[in-house]
Amino acid sequence: MFYRRHLPHWQRAESALFITWRLFGSLPRKAFPSHFKDLDPGRQFLLLDRDLDKALYGPTWLKDPRVAEQLVTSLHRGAEQLQLFRLVAYVVMSNHAHILIWPQALLPRITKGFKGFTARQSNRILNRTGERFWQDESFDHAVRNESEFYRIKSYIERNPVKAGLVASPEDWPWSSAAG
Repeated sequence: MFYRRHLPHWQRAESALFITWRLFGSLPRKAFPSHFKDLDPGRQFLLLDRDLDKALYGPTWLKDPRVAEQLVTSLHRGAEQLQLFRLVAYVVMSNHAHILIWPQALLPRITKGFKGFTARQSNRILNRTGERFWQDESFDHAVRNESEFYRIKSYIERNPVKAGLVASPEDWPWSSAAG
C-alpha cells in the first residue's frame, strides 16, 4: 500500500514498520538545514531525530510521567486488545516516540487511531483539551531485512542513552528495554 500526504508512506506485506511520531511544534522550520530537501530520506530522519533528542524547540509534554505512561499503555492496548499490530520495540522521549511493529492493520488506521486517542488523553491530563498535540505527519519506514530490523530495534531502545538521559537502555522507564 502507498499513500502520500506531505511524505510518502509505504506499507509492504510481510514487513515490519518503524514509525516515529513527534509533538506538534517540536521542530520549527528554522531547525531544517537549507539543503534538507536535497538529502535522502534516511539522512533527513537522522538530522531531525538528532534535533528531537536535544529537545531545543517546542513542547516536551511527553516528559510528564502521566503522559508517557498513557502512551505506553495505549501501545500495549493497540497490540494486545485491538490487535492492530504486534509491538516489538518502543521508546517515549520528551517530544517524540519511536515504535517498531508488525502491522496487522493498515498504517493509516494504526496511526490515526493511536494519535487521535493519545492526543485526547494527553490533552486531558495536561488540561489542554482541544489543542493540537501531535504533528500531522509521521515518519515511517518499511523494514527491508533481518539485520535492519535488529539495528532499528537497538536504535529505538538506545535512544535515551544516545540522548544522554540514562546510562543503560533498561534504565529508561518508557521503553521496551525496561521490560
